[in-house]
Amino acid sequence: MLVFPNAKINIGLNIVEKRPDGFHNIESCFYPIGWSDALEITKSEAFSFETNGISIPGDNADNLCKKAYETLAGDYELHPVKMHLLKAIPIGAGLGGGSSDAAFAIRALNDFFKLNISFEKQLDYARRLGSDCAFFILNKPAYCFQKGDRFEDIDLKLAGKWIVLVNPGIHISTIEAYAGIKPAAAKTNLRDDLKGPVADWATRIKNDFEATLFPKYPLLKEIKQRLYADGAEYASMSGSGSTVYGIFDKQKNLNTYFKNYKVWQGLLG
Repeated sequence: MLVFPNAKINIGLNIVEKRPDGFHNIESCFYPIGWSDALEITKSEAFSFETNGISIPGDNADNLCKKAYETLAGDYELHPVKMHLLKAIPIGAGLGGGSSDAAFAIRALNDFFKLNISFEKQLDYARRLGSDCAFFILNKPAYCFQKGDRFEDIDLKLAGKWIVLVNPGIHISTIEAYAGIKPAAAKTNLRDDLKGPVADWATRIKNDFEATLFPKYPLLKEIKQRLYADGAEYASMSGSGSTVYGIFDKQKNLNTYFKNYKVWQGLLG
């Protein structure tokens, strides 16, 4: 079985409060995009997990795909499989690639073994693995809140818009990103702001991480300014960085400007 875990962007990201458990409550719009990894699952005599493509820091034993298998194996009798992950989504880039891998592993194992796990139970398994893993079970535009693991439907249609994502190769850990954050209630209602034209978002919709990370990494601000200079209707850092994206009303090819960085461009669905 072969599946393609896709990335997401954050449209708006407000850090509203710190929780008693040490996490933060947020509000954001998560929007799926086409930049994808590839995960293959095949029968095997013994469980194994291997990767290629972008190098993943740490031990394979800690990978969320493996943990997804172990989580389901705690409740179901699963035969051994070989899991092979081709990593293409940048790591520490604010795109949720690792979370998507985990969620797609749950979905694929459910289909592979014909477990008939309910949608709600798949969400529960995903929440055990990470704050935004559950979104990729849903995998459609959503208003996200609490730890980023609770969702409400949102009427946001960007189909036909062109998106350009630029990743300069800076790895920003979650701990580093939150180090300078001072949580506060948002000054405007994100759901209402998203109802306006994309061209109006720049004055109302923001990513709180930009205020602390742009001074530390001026290159990220420069990329955002370049996207606006080339006609982006809206540009922002995604998640806790370091990917910056621009939304355009027509196709763009900005490889000339960003030839030294990872760039992904495509239509929004």
